[in-house]
Amino acid sequence: MGTENFKTDSNIPVKRAYSKKDLAKYSSREEEPGKYPFTRGLYPEMYRERVWTMRQYSGFGSAEETNKRFKFLLDHGQTGLSLAFDLPTQTGRDSDDPQSEGEVGRTGVAISSIKDMMTCFNGIPLDKVSTSMTINSTASTLLSLYITVAESQGVSPDQLRGTTQNDILKEYIARNTYIYPPKPSMRIIGDMIEYCSKKVPQWYPVSISGYHMREAGCNAVQELAFTFANAIEYIETCTARGLKVDDFAPRLSFFFCCTMEFFEEVAKFRAARRIYAKIMKERFHAKSPKSMHLRFHVQTSGESLTAQQVDNNIVRVTTEALAAVLGGCQSLHTNSRDEALALPTEESVKVALRTQQIIASETGVTKTVDPMAGSHYVEYLTNRIEEEVNKYLKKIDRMGGALVAVEKGFFQEEIRNNAYQLKKEIDENKRVIVGVNKYQDAHDVEPKLNRIDQEIENRQVARLKELKSSRDKSKVDQALSQLQRAAEKDENLMPLIINAVKSYSTLGEISGTLRTVFGRYEPKVSF
Repeated sequence: MGTENFKTDSNIPVKRAYSKKDLAKYSSREEEPGKYPFTRGLYPEMYRERVWTMRQYSGFGSAEETNKRFKFLLDHGQTGLSLAFDLPTQTGRDSDDPQSEGEVGRTGVAISSIKDMMTCFNGIPLDKVSTSMTINSTASTLLSLYITVAESQGVSPDQLRGTTQNDILKEYIARNTYIYPPKPSMRIIGDMIEYCSKKVPQWYPVSISGYHMREAGCNAVQELAFTFANAIEYIETCTARGLKVDDFAPRLSFFFCCTMEFFEEVAKFRAARRIYAKIMKERFHAKSPKSMHLRFHVQTSGESLTAQQVDNNIVRVTTEALAAVLGGCQSLHTNSRDEALALPTEESVKVALRTQQIIASETGVTKTVDPMAGSHYVEYLTNRIEEEVNKYLKKIDRMGGALVAVEKGFFQEEIRNNAYQLKKEIDENKRVIVGVNKYQDAHDVEPKLNRIDQEIENRQVARLKELKSSRDKSKVDQALSQLQRAAEKDENLMPLIINAVKSYSTLGEISGTLRTVFGRYEPKVSF
């Protein structure tokens, strides 16, 4: 095998061995954890002081079932909640919408009204837990619902801790659960960041996400470059409104994927902190170190899981989780072994959570900060990734920024090309996937899967119809017409969305009202 065949997933050539000579052209300034540019970690003590938040993604079926799963995970030592929503909720449709049929409660929990949200968090004190919500185009409504549930518990908005993903740019790039065109969508995100900076100061209103772009097929360098290009667009949206960078930047968070290319993934996270710190200091002139902190959640790669020989996925997830920890993540979700086939069973979820607990408690990797520092290979990869990401960022700047690049289809095309190359390598057996194109098992047995009962959808639709027939329709109409008028002007929409959910307006009605003003996004089709 020739040397030219050894390369990382991001096509960085890999030599037989590395030494100090490979680092000679890079700055060799000794860096300290907790100090700018934070390559070695955000905090001086890192996991010696406090381990990462173990935040297992959950939510399926009805609000009652999700509430039970939350309590199960909290009882087993989970330290933060992470909420998944079904497709209708993500795309602004109520459960009784004809287009929701067959999708209610399938990929996450169905939330159509304040009643659903109340049930979801019944008996869970919102001043004691932090909650991450994977929601984008309807994030403003879901946050409004969460604030309203908290107030019903006597918890004020300034006590709430958590995150709304709310990263709409990557929806146009890779995930497709958008509703409105990019410009009004960016306005809503600006409204949320501004509102949270004043009223919900412990909340992260946006979690800028490379995860979905990585899962769609981009490599580690592209994941960072595209994520930071999107971050720059969000920051510029806020500064254009007159917000000071140090007033909102400490509440920006990030979400990355961790795949199987172990050393490159560790280096990716180290490089990411350094790149972001420099962007914030040099481009946006942030003064507060907290504005330069890249706080990020990691999820192990769903795309790396195989439907064949599902127990192999436990090994994959463990390897990826270890790379995320060695890279210095702030919170982590470990996928379950059966997720290539269905939403995970309780048993699988418990194994995934125990994986994190074993890494934290038994391996010793938390005893010292940034244990991979000083490895010639890891330091070389960290530097190379930084170089390659900066090349992409310059190219995107020349195009006019992320919004223009999205509208031109640049990100989408780059991801498609890389995904095609990956698939080709697997098909040609140049990339081994154990149990798929090598070491197959003729007697592979499918595990017991978690099935969503159709009756859940029927009950959800019936409850929603009952709510719609029993509420004060004049209050709903008044709240929605106030929201429409504000959307037609330049008013911050958050107080009006909160008012609408309190009047028992549904998620679909709120989205529909905004759609009449903003229109619906139609993507350019390219082959």
